[in-house]
Amino acid sequence: MEPTISDAIEAAPAEEWRTYDEFAAGIDTYRLPDADLSGRSVRLRFAEGPVINLDFVDPDSVRWSASGAIDAAGVDAYEAVAVRPDVFFVNIPFVTRERESLTLVFSTTTRRSIGVHSVIQAEAVEDVPQVAQHFWAGVVEGGEASGEAPAPSRDLVGRRNLYRYSPEHLYEHVYLSSERYAWQCVQGVQRGHGDVDLSTVWKFEQGMYLFCFREFKIAVASVWLHDLGYQLRTTGNFLGLNGEGRAEHSRAGGHIYPLGSVVYPDVQPV
Repeated sequence: MEPTISDAIEAAPAEEWRTYDEFAAGIDTYRLPDADLSGRSVRLRFAEGPVINLDFVDPDSVRWSASGAIDAAGVDAYEAVAVRPDVFFVNIPFVTRERESLTLVFSTTTRRSIGVHSVIQAEAVEDVPQVAQHFWAGVVEGGEASGEAPAPSRDLVGRRNLYRYSPEHLYEHVYLSSERYAWQCVQGVQRGHGDVDLSTVWKFEQGMYLFCFREFKIAVASVWLHDLGYQLRTTGNFLGLNGEGRAEHSRAGGHIYPLGSVVYPDVQPV
């Protein structure tokens, strides 16, 4: 009798592609704790991007204004995590600007910063991710910046990692090139599902990488800050359309388990 693979029975049906809100539920279980930035004011200036002023009113809300690539102001909720004592991951899931989010990473030591503006496009276009993302490198004003400026990086090309976000969320990533990555769900409601999607990687500082993806099959994109140093933790957020077609924001985070890497001997991927 041929051996059977019982785990295959547990796989999600191939024809039942999960909606964004189905797979995102609980994906913040192992996220690092929130940071309270109450009373702080931060001014970020991005090359070829906006100037953003942030006044953190209390643990939950921020008064912000932007000029340049984004020209607006408002008061919105924010989510902040101290991924290292001096490095903050701040996401603003806009209510004042529907179908948009702004994610900011900044260091109080080097005064370097990255900004990511995610926007759900009005209409879906075949073979184009519906959620677009724009990236800027910048500085925290009020002092001199040190170290290398954040920039696109090829450092993750060839790496293979597992990401554990909760007892029910386990995903594998393989970083194929500077433009694409492959993923599969090892455990969770998407078990057995996987794809190759567009991705962007920027190096923030030693051991810390901004990783973003934009999916083709459903309208969703995410922003993650991978700490591949001693902590092996990741902090992120999603923006997408839920099963009812409404814009939704989700927090995320978890543990990183490196599986290995490959090195191309001569010709390199794009």
